[in-house]
Amino acid sequence: MTATLHTSFLGIDFENPFLLASAPPTALIESIDKAFEMGWGGAVLKTITPDDLEMNEASPRYTVLQDKKRIIGFQNIELLSHQTVKYWCEGIKFLKQKHPHKVIIASIMAPVNKNAWQNLVKVINNTPADAFELNFSCPHGMPEKGIGMAIGTDAEISAQITTWVKEVAQKPVFVKLSPNVSNIARIACAVENAKADGLAAINTVQGFMGLDLNTLQPMLNVNGKTTYGGCSGTMVKPIGLRCVSQIRQASALPILGMGGISSWEDAAQYIAVGSDAVQVCTEVMLNGYKVIGPMLKGLQHYLEEKGFADIRALKDKAIALISPHQQLQKTPLAYPKVNHDKCGRCGKCVTICTESEHQALRLDDGYITVDKERCVGCGLCRFACPAEAISTQIN
Repeated sequence: MTATLHTSFLGIDFENPFLLASAPPTALIESIDKAFEMGWGGAVLKTITPDDLEMNEASPRYTVLQDKKRIIGFQNIELLSHQTVKYWCEGIKFLKQKHPHKVIIASIMAPVNKNAWQNLVKVINNTPADAFELNFSCPHGMPEKGIGMAIGTDAEISAQITTWVKEVAQKPVFVKLSPNVSNIARIACAVENAKADGLAAINTVQGFMGLDLNTLQPMLNVNGKTTYGGCSGTMVKPIGLRCVSQIRQASALPILGMGGISSWEDAAQYIAVGSDAVQVCTEVMLNGYKVIGPMLKGLQHYLEEKGFADIRALKDKAIALISPHQQLQKTPLAYPKVNHDKCGRCGKCVTICTESEHQALRLDDGYITVDKERCVGCGLCRFACPAEAISTQIN
């Protein structure tokens, strides 16, 4: 069985579900052109704003979180596109003429002013862009101007601007949601009630990456000062998956899922919890547009291996498995089972169990034993074992 990566929704045909997110990799037309040649299914343009919206960048504007020299996340304070509206309108036409089967989504942002939003939409209506993405969620720089995350954390303002855009938009409208809220599903429902056609989640997570302890200076150091910025990369994937699944549980609208996608496995997980297509940013910034090759091959192979004809057969597969805590089975317990052939007798599991409350494991005569009277079935020992010698079983 040969699976297809083609999908469609809202009248838009997606050659494959992988889009470049609105970010530095989509800041220039020639860059997007190159990405399309390499196999990306589409791109969300770096956020377009009215030409009179002032933006002044800081430098430097990136720092990273590393795990054994592997970068697992960015903190950035990058702002929006510095290109003119005319540049983007001409660029969209060029890209569509050269790549008619690629999806182009115009990310837009404007002050909380009806005319500003509607005028921007009306201009882009005249291009062959496939859809709009309303950026209500940039967590740095723009909130101080009353836009970006300042919009996306307020359900009323989010709904109002969505209504303004829908009054004039001649293309489907996605709303990009912020994870920096207490209830993302509430914001999703507010913009759905305002007639949004689709949702996008998540934008970056507001954070502070840390300090250099030798100097006590911030890791993101702008002449001795810093600010809170948007965190992205694999470090935020659990947050992205949580947000997308919560949105899917509350809404049937199409979702463009994103947040820490660095492989086809990540993309498959996002689709299984509700995404109709996915967006990628940080992985491209670390390794280039070429990452699309393994993503396409890996996802297609996975679909075929599982007997899925297309990604729609995978979509939402995991949603029914996500429930409130009170609905989880509390008994019987899942006790640890030790493979003594693999066990290295290091005793780490015993130490972790003893010093994390339960004191249920012992190392006796070279063997790990389990005291089921003390064990609560938490599963911590399984992940503490460096030899992967512990599994769990219900009995």
